[in-house]
Amino acid sequence: MKIREFVESDTEQVVSLWKECGLTVSWNDPYEDIARKLPDKRNLFLIGEIDGIVIACVMGGYNGHRGGVNYLAVSPRHRKQGYGKQLMNEVEKLLLKLGCPKINIEIRSTNEKVIEFYKRLGYNIEPIICMGKRLIKDD
Repeated sequence: MKIREFVESDTEQVVSLWKECGLTVSWNDPYEDIARKLPDKRNLFLIGEIDGIVIACVMGGYNGHRGGVNYLAVSPRHRKQGYGKQLMNEVEKLLLKLGCPKINIEIRSTNEKVIEFYKRLGYNIEPIICMGKRLIKDD
């Protein structure tokens, strides 16, 4: 798998991958999420491709205090080959170069497979509560 930075022509393949992986929800427009990401540290939006086909991606971020990871996705037919781990290693390396001391990841508490994946990569469940407030309401 080749890892590279996202480019706009990847958009349709990325959105299709997110849908295939069950990462899209009705209240988040994936096209808007991509558009919002591009002006801010787009070098942390990584694509994994094989023969020009997007088979994995990760959207990293850094606010100067903590790093974050969203939309880590690996095509179901390419799982269990280490591609998710490769993408996480790369985004961690990039965040470290920026001086990022820690990464926080939000995972739905019911997503046990993903929780176990991150545990294998050295992430721990922490005694914190994630809170949110929707600023843009669903129609």
